[in-house]
Amino acid sequence: MLSDHLLSRVPRTLSAKRAAGQEHFAVRAITVLIAPRGPNYYGAMDREAASPPLPVREWDEQLRARGYRVTPQRQLVLEAVARLDHATPEEIGAQVQQTARGVNISTIYRTLELLEQIGMVTHTHLGHGAPIYHLASDADHVHLVCRECGRVSEIGPDAIRPLITALDERHGFETDVGHLTVFGRCRDCRAATP
Repeated sequence: MLSDHLLSRVPRTLSAKRAAGQEHFAVRAITVLIAPRGPNYYGAMDREAASPPLPVREWDEQLRARGYRVTPQRQLVLEAVARLDHATPEEIGAQVQQTARGVNISTIYRTLELLEQIGMVTHTHLGHGAPIYHLASDADHVHLVCRECGRVSEIGPDAIRPLITALDERHGFETDVGHLTVFGRCRDCRAATP
């Protein structure tokens, strides 16, 4: 369900657009904002109900503080990144298109690029495929990728603190933990192999 914050902006947006002679655009934007969500929206309804509220106001404030407009597309991309946690641009696009079918993949890529430039999302590479995006506020973790089953796990930076310290002290190298990915074999795959 749309947040009260977004719903409270709809009449103001319509009035402002009408006054500027842009009624057609305003109607399109409102359609994007209040599109009904069916039972398959973001997976099962239980997942949506169990999800913590998304920090929409914080995102709006961050965008405005950096001199960018708050657009429905930017909000939908941020919401999709937050809900999916780690996702490719195509997965994010599919999620956004469940609400706003008119948002194409090039808009998703441009929006992700902008959001990364201003520090709201970040990406990592978990192999040779597409980059994986997640919120920058959740970026302080290391990805563990199993080469056999493909499972991706996360651990906090404390688990590799000795490595981070050694790289800094011995080589003057500052580690970007948000982009750190360790490849290997997970516990289950190791247990399955005699």
